[in-house]
Amino acid sequence: MLHLITFEVMYHKDILETIGNTPLVKLNKIVEDLPCTVLAKIESTNPGNSVKDRMALKMIEDAETDGRLKPGGTIVEGTSGNTGMGLAIAAVVKGYKCIFVTTDKQSKEKVDALKSVGADVIVCPTDVDPDDSRSYYSVSKRLGEEIPNAWYVNQYDNPSNVQAHYETTGPEIWEQTQGKITHFVVGVGTGGTISGVGKYLKEKNPNIQCWGIDTYGSVFKKYHETGIFDEKEIYPYITEGIGEDILPKCVDFDIIDHFEKVTDKDGLLWQRKIAREEGILAGNSAGSAVKGILQCAHMLKPTDVVVVLFHDHATRYMGKAFNDEWMKERGFLDAKPKTAEDMISTHKHLPMLTVMDTDEVNVAFQLMEKHGISQLPVKNNQGEFVGSVNDNQLLSQLLKNPKLSSNKIREVMQKSFPIIDASENIEMVSRLINKENPAVLVRELSGTIHILTKYDLIGALSS
Repeated sequence: MLHLITFEVMYHKDILETIGNTPLVKLNKIVEDLPCTVLAKIESTNPGNSVKDRMALKMIEDAETDGRLKPGGTIVEGTSGNTGMGLAIAAVVKGYKCIFVTTDKQSKEKVDALKSVGADVIVCPTDVDPDDSRSYYSVSKRLGEEIPNAWYVNQYDNPSNVQAHYETTGPEIWEQTQGKITHFVVGVGTGGTISGVGKYLKEKNPNIQCWGIDTYGSVFKKYHETGIFDEKEIYPYITEGIGEDILPKCVDFDIIDHFEKVTDKDGLLWQRKIAREEGILAGNSAGSAVKGILQCAHMLKPTDVVVVLFHDHATRYMGKAFNDEWMKERGFLDAKPKTAEDMISTHKHLPMLTVMDTDEVNVAFQLMEKHGISQLPVKNNQGEFVGSVNDNQLLSQLLKNPKLSSNKIREVMQKSFPIIDASENIEMVSRLINKENPAVLVRELSGTIHILTKYDLIGALSS
């Protein structure tokens, strides 16, 4: 006799149903010096390989509900890559087009991944002010306004970003630890993860600590501790996915108990350690988060249960953290570190252009226009460096008073660029170059002086 066995086929109706319910994994070797238990929330098991799938879907669903996103519409967003991937996957399933704007700091793998799911990608310069028309914030917002039937997501200020983690990530962590969690640690970028998870966990137990991992070159830590938005804190950095030069509305600073800054080098080295000592292929911010916990070892005790969230997957960073040559070129592995002299190597054979403090302002403008440069050191009659001028500063003053073009440069110049030795390393240069100071002067052993601009620094960081 033939017996027929009936059974129910278990499947998801589409890929979006697989978002969430990510595993919690105990870390061992990499945190063996810590007195407590450290558990990693592995978000790379989401279909887009990152935690951003959660908020991407939530933002789309909420926009559909209230009519901001209409059938056949175009989703526009500025993204470092992971949010774009989450949005793109949802768009494929739901039938939307996607245009994403990113920065030239992001890994090639992230850009290629976005294109692989049919998104159009526009790359903008990293080292411009957020309100500059070329910034990825400005370009994405403008496209959202100009393209017919488009919806500009704005993950930084979108409350659905926070709500997604309040509704899913927070409850998962609470249930997986059976309420025993004492610390939640995560890199902070848009702020949605730490704010949403933190809000949920603190409602369950107000004593749970929420620690945000920041990077050098970002404004978060100082703002959290002092309430001061210090533009001098802002300078180019390599770490991806965390830190900002703006204050997103999604960052609830009242939820965050402590910020810990981690260097580019440490974040990258510990990203590699996670793979080699735990067998977990995690992204750049995971390395920063683990190193941040280790830096805070003195704040932990044996009974603590720390949950650290690993945002994304290592495959997004194979050309960077896991590329030995890339790491060596930047002095992150055993190799000769980059120096100021290395960074000016392409132009140090050329004489440095300067102007005299007694020259008229229009002389500086003509020199900058002729040679395609944006700043000039200013000397006096004794050959001393006494100031500096740049095109933005001069233009701003001329717009207010066009007659200034015939004034002496000493009447409008800014302070002189700092002078450093040619042997100084790239980290020193990074600290000195910022929005207010676009260049440094480099002194060789022979006494010859050269100029090193922010574009030389960007080239060194991105090459």
